[in-house]
Amino acid sequence: MKATGLMMMLAALVTLSTVAQGQAQQPAQREARPASNAKVLKRAEIDALLAQPSNVLVIDVRRPDEIGSIGGFPVYLNVQAGDLEKRLPSIPKDRVIITVSNHASRAGRAADLLQKNGFNVAGAAGVQDYEAEGGALVKIAPRSAASAESRKQ
Repeated sequence: MKATGLMMMLAALVTLSTVAQGQAQQPAQREARPASNAKVLKRAEIDALLAQPSNVLVIDVRRPDEIGSIGGFPVYLNVQAGDLEKRLPSIPKDRVIITVSNHASRAGRAADLLQKNGFNVAGAAGVQDYEAEGGALVKIAPRSAASAESRKQ
């Protein structure tokens, strides 16, 4: 009888511990990737849009160091996520927009902001996801001090 009671108590503790851990992880998971209403584009969709360069605008919301180390698309507008709202007046509204980040999380939030402000947004893209699906990224090497100096002359 005592063994059965002890087993039931142990099972209850294990269950409570598992539930508590699950609840503790859920907010962290939500904070890591806030929800976005933007469509996450697949490689084929991105390639189809990029095939019409006069109709599309790629806005990369990553930091320059991320673009340099990971790579990106050959032609884009770089506006870091935190600066996007104040740069809205300088973004053309006559093109379909693809927002870009590493895995489309920041790009999704940027797409939501753009859509809310009347822009035509096709969706969000993650360059690392695009590359994993077989897409080729362009690596942009930073200018050396010598090449920057030679351009001044």
